[in-house]
Amino acid sequence: MTGPVRTGASRPAEEGGTGRTLVAGVGNVFLQDDGFGVETVRRLAARTPELPPGVELMDAGIRGVHLAYRLLEGYRTLVLVDLVSREGPPGTLYTIDVGPEPPTARSAPGPLDTHAMDPASVLALLHDLHAGAGGTLPEEVYVIGCEPRDTGEGMGLTPPVAGAVDAAADLVLDLVRRAPSVARRS
Repeated sequence: MTGPVRTGASRPAEEGGTGRTLVAGVGNVFLQDDGFGVETVRRLAARTPELPPGVELMDAGIRGVHLAYRLLEGYRTLVLVDLVSREGPPGTLYTIDVGPEPPTARSAPGPLDTHAMDPASVLALLHDLHAGAGGTLPEEVYVIGCEPRDTGEGMGLTPPVAGAVDAAADLVLDLVRRAPSVARRS
């Protein structure tokens, strides 16, 4: 594994551009395949010159609250890179169009566990924070997900998930290079 991704790794937005995009790698590197999102963003950081202007990378790790607060800075598009369990073969990649709407099925407000926030919890918190701050949510939200093999304690990705990291980075690049109207999925 390489060193941590600088939270602000980005290409500056062009004047009159379509808005900023945040690509956030989510996961716990101490739980084997759960480090997939973090490793994918690290690989993307090595390819920063390939990023379109206005795209920023963030190694969010398990810091869901930090991600939610970062999103208060205003982004048109959010791309989360994380594990997605859909009972497919380990290493299978998925592109999911979440859309701008907050999750509808949320548990009642309670103590905030900042170390156990999945992407849905981050989006729900973001919705609540924006409601209180008068901000706007990202217009487009996507998840690039990978089917895990093992999320037990341990460092390093299992072979099928490690083998999917470069392809996931390519999917992210393809997604952020498209015009917003082309990237929308029904």
